Amino acid sequence: MRNVVFLIFIYSCFCVAQETPQKGATLDVNYFGGSIVRHNDDILHLISGHPEGFIISYNRKTFGYDDWSEFYNYPDYGVSLSYQNLKNQYLGKNVALYAHYNFYLFKRNVIFRIGQGFAYTNNPYDKKDNFRNIAFGSRIMSSTYLMLNYKKENIFDRFGLQAGLSFIHYSNANVKAPNTSINTLALNVGVNYNLDDISQIEYQKNDSIQNFSESIKYNIVLRSGINESDAIGSGQYGFTILSAYADKRLGRRSAIQVGTEVFYSNFLKEWIRHRSIAFPNGEVKGDEDFKRVGVFVGHELFINKFSIITQFGYYVYYPVDFEGRTYIRAGMKRYIGKKWFVVGTLKSHTAKAEAFELGVGIRL
Repeated sequence: MRNVVFLIFIYSCFCVAQETPQKGATLDVNYFGGSIVRHNDDILHLISGHPEGFIISYNRKTFGYDDWSEFYNYPDYGVSLSYQNLKNQYLGKNVALYAHYNFYLFKRNVIFRIGQGFAYTNNPYDKKDNFRNIAFGSRIMSSTYLMLNYKKENIFDRFGLQAGLSFIHYSNANVKAPNTSINTLALNVGVNYNLDDISQIEYQKNDSIQNFSESIKYNIVLRSGINESDAIGSGQYGFTILSAYADKRLGRRSAIQVGTEVFYSNFLKEWIRHRSIAFPNGEVKGDEDFKRVGVFVGHELFINKFSIITQFGYYVYYPVDFEGRTYIRAGMKRYIGKKWFVVGTLKSHTAKAEAFELGVGIRL
């Protein structure tokens, strides 16, 4: 699962808003303890203890006074702050800030939370002082956490309890090498508190918005960012991606996509040059084109003004072999008005990240 995460809606930092005076807010605090997942033999020296920490979260409830929450069983949205001691002298300690959603299952007794945000580590890679930390090449990283909890509210007045499993992922998406990333699987237990009395508030039903149809739409997206190859010290370079695709809504929740795109990845120029010099008798000669062209199919899941996008692509123009011909993209989109949107996505080759992409687009 390394680096393939829904990474990415903190850039909008919760512009979601309820269109109703009805309020329902909660706080919860969770302690967690677990183990670092061995997803790569190169990180064995970084697994020396059982990481532990806590997550503090503020949640806002939805009751259906809008045109989206009913379709997702009235989820919560909010922000989380976490602290984690990774129990390893090379990894140090991480602090992270997330935006999250809580989705309810099994008569609202079970919650599934997905949070995406940014993390800060106090002990990143340093070629002199901390060269063994190949997981974190920079102090600032992206982070994703998942939580599956059994939750009971109002057990003691407004206090309740929850417990379950958590998964926490840290990665800088190859913005800077090294970047093997770290994943933690943990058990958590916590307490929740209702800030508002919601006993008299009813969940709203709106049958008039059940039917939804839309014609085929055409999208153009320009993405950019910086990244580095896995060769430590090879340098950070900018990239540009121009994408064009059509999408068709299948209903209120989702749409399918098909399109094409051109990649201008400047780090690949340096990678080609380096490989041709380091391995003069290898397959890379040094005169290969650094540009790539891909085709892709995808899916978009609409949640209010946000949507989650997942895409699977294949390079049809592939002049040099780098990490394979297939790629995956996952991320978050935020609509601004009816046509324009901003997007943050993670592009990877199977479980290996290539870049975190920020972009702007139009849907016609």
